[in-house]
Amino acid sequence: MSTGDLDTVDAHVARVLAAMHPLAPVELPLADAHGHVLAVDVRSRLDIPVFDNSAMDGYAVQHADVAAASTDRPVALRIVAEVAAGSADDPLFGAGEAVRIMTGAPMPSSADAVVPVEHTDAGHPVVTVSTSPRPGAHVRRAGEDLRAGDAVLSAGVRLTAARVSALAAAGLAHVAVRRAPRVGVISTGSELVAPGHPLERGQIPESNSLLLAGLVREASADIVHVATVPDDEAALLAELARGLDAGAEVIVLSGGVSVGAHDVVKATLAPLGTVGFHRIAMQPGKPQAFGMLHRGDDPPTPVFGLPGNPVSTAVSFEAFVRPALMRLQGALDVQRPRIAAIAAEGWRVPSARVQFMPVVLLDADDLVDAGSRPLVRPATRGGAGSHLVGGLAAADGYAIVPADVDEVRGGDPVTVMLVAS
Repeated sequence: MSTGDLDTVDAHVARVLAAMHPLAPVELPLADAHGHVLAVDVRSRLDIPVFDNSAMDGYAVQHADVAAASTDRPVALRIVAEVAAGSADDPLFGAGEAVRIMTGAPMPSSADAVVPVEHTDAGHPVVTVSTSPRPGAHVRRAGEDLRAGDAVLSAGVRLTAARVSALAAAGLAHVAVRRAPRVGVISTGSELVAPGHPLERGQIPESNSLLLAGLVREASADIVHVATVPDDEAALLAELARGLDAGAEVIVLSGGVSVGAHDVVKATLAPLGTVGFHRIAMQPGKPQAFGMLHRGDDPPTPVFGLPGNPVSTAVSFEAFVRPALMRLQGALDVQRPRIAAIAAEGWRVPSARVQFMPVVLLDADDLVDAGSRPLVRPATRGGAGSHLVGGLAAADGYAIVPADVDEVRGGDPVTVMLVAS
C-alpha cells in the first residue's frame, strides 16, 4: 500500500472515499433536476410511444389497397378525413379510402400503414399513390421503445438533458436526486494578492480560490464560501469557522500542507488530531492533508488540504476531491473519463511516483493508425512542474504514468484522464 515511506495514490483515494457517504435524496421537479445524480432506479409509468402514431406526414391507408401501387400503375384513394398531432379523432374508413395524417398523430384504427406524402401526388379530395409501402410502414407502435414498468434509468447516473427528457417521456414530473454538496474553499499564503492588484516584491496573484471554486462547480457541487487568508493560524481558524457558518459540508484548502516553517494549514490542523498529513507517491501533489473538522454537535466536516502550487492543486483536486464530491452525490462512477492515447513525444518521469502530466490532444487529423488512438503531447515545454499554471490552461487532460515506468518515449501508449469539457 505504500512506496517506501509514501502512500500510493490508490491508498489515499480509498482513505478519502471510505469517509464519504451519499447525501440524503431530495425530490425535485424535472425542470430543476438537470446535473443532479439520480438517487433511485426509475421505471416508466407509460408506454413509449403512448399510442400507435404516424412517423411521417402522409396518408393512413389499408395496406391491401396500395400493395400493388407503382409509378406505372398508381392507385387512387378518396380522402375522407384528416388527423393532426394532438387530435383525439379516430376516423373509420374502408376500402379505396385514406386519411390524411401528420407526424405524431394517432393512427386511425382502420389503418395499418402510412404512405409518405412524397410517394403521392398530394391530391385532394383524391390522392394518387405511386409507391407501395411495406405492411406497417411508417407506424410507431405503442411501447416499441419502452413498456410501462420497464427500467428507464438507474440510480447513480447524472441527469443530462437527454435523460431528463426521457424521464418526462416516461410520465414523471418529479424525481429523487442527491443534493449537491455545499463546499467552502480557502486559499492560504501571505504572498497572495487579489487578481489585478499591483504586486510588490515576493507577491503573486491569487488564483487557487478561482481554480478550486470552478472545479467544484464543474463537479456539480455548490460553492458557499470562498476566501484567501495569510499564513496566520488565527486567521485560518476564523475563516474555517466562517466556512462552517456558511453551511459548508466539505472544506478545501490550498497551500501550507508541507514541512515548511510557515505551512499554516499543517500548523493549525495537525494539533487537532483529526486531520492526517500524508506524503503520496505522485508528481505533482506529494503533500496531502485529509480528515474531519469537529464543532459542537454538528456532523463532522471533511477537510482537504492540497498543495499550493496551481498544477499540484488542480491535480490533487482531480485525484482526491472530485471523487469525494461524486461519492457524496451517489454517482456510480466517481472518476473522470479516461482514454487510451499515444505520446507524440517523450518526457521525463519521476522515479517511483505516479505522474500526472498535463497534456493536449492533437488535432483529429493526427491519429495513430493502430486503433486510431489520439496523440497527446505535454501542455507545456516545462513538463509537469507544479508551478506551470499557463500550461494548465491549455491542458485537455492528464496523462497518468504509473510509478513503475521510468520514461515516456514518443509512440508509447498512455492513459489520459480527460478534464476539458
